[in-house]
Amino acid sequence: MFTIHLQPEYLTSDVFSAGVSHCFTTRRGGVSVGHLSSLNLGVHRGDDWNNVYENYRRLGQAVGFTPEQTVFTHQTHTDIVARVGAADRGWGLFREVEPERDGIYTDELGVALVCFAADCTPILLHDPVRHVVAAVHAGWRGTARGIAMRCVEAMHRDFGTEPADLEAAIGPCIGPCCFETDANVPEAIVAGLGPEAEPLIRPAGEKYFPDLKRLNALWLRRCGVRNIDLSCDCTRCQPDRFWSHRLTGNARGSQAAVIVLHGREGDA
Repeated sequence: MFTIHLQPEYLTSDVFSAGVSHCFTTRRGGVSVGHLSSLNLGVHRGDDWNNVYENYRRLGQAVGFTPEQTVFTHQTHTDIVARVGAADRGWGLFREVEPERDGIYTDELGVALVCFAADCTPILLHDPVRHVVAAVHAGWRGTARGIAMRCVEAMHRDFGTEPADLEAAIGPCIGPCCFETDANVPEAIVAGLGPEAEPLIRPAGEKYFPDLKRLNALWLRRCGVRNIDLSCDCTRCQPDRFWSHRLTGNARGSQAAVIVLHGREGDA
């Protein structure tokens, strides 16, 4: 179940236990202007950097992180995930992120992982046993390649995360009501997931309408994740609350999903 918070407006999922702060943003509650109005969190959307910084400051004050703690993805619609840490704080907001990485994960405290969306699927993960968090951007290409599962595998490899322990939240993205595609998209998705994906792709004449949230949830369940929360919001259906690339193209800002691991009981 997702909860709406105001000033600035963002969503949180009840799936996460203690020890983390997180959010899925809307476009409301910042200082950016024009078609970037108002909570633009993308540094490459043509916005004034000072506006973007102030948006992160306001959001972080509400959620529980500082702009200086952020680490960004560098999204190119891959299935690449990367381990990051405190030494990487500032990558994205204060200096360019060079390596491609559509997913990032860490076990270090005070590292605010940030991924972006404006129709694509943002996914946040928390392992409350091994104390690991992740932020994943899954467009349709990343969905077809199973980036959500790739991140779970990397968390298991590096930190011993057991998928059954994970808490997962899949945030607002374009819904099956609006995500109209040609045949190449469902073909790629079925090639990755097999026939089990077909009920999650609605045919309509020569077009198709994939359900990206449930397709990513299918990847997570396939690798053993059971505790999964899905937002009901479609970014294309609510232009007053969300930016949608399908609706406005590049004349838009960026929403973000953020997760940060805090101290837990027994920490100094």
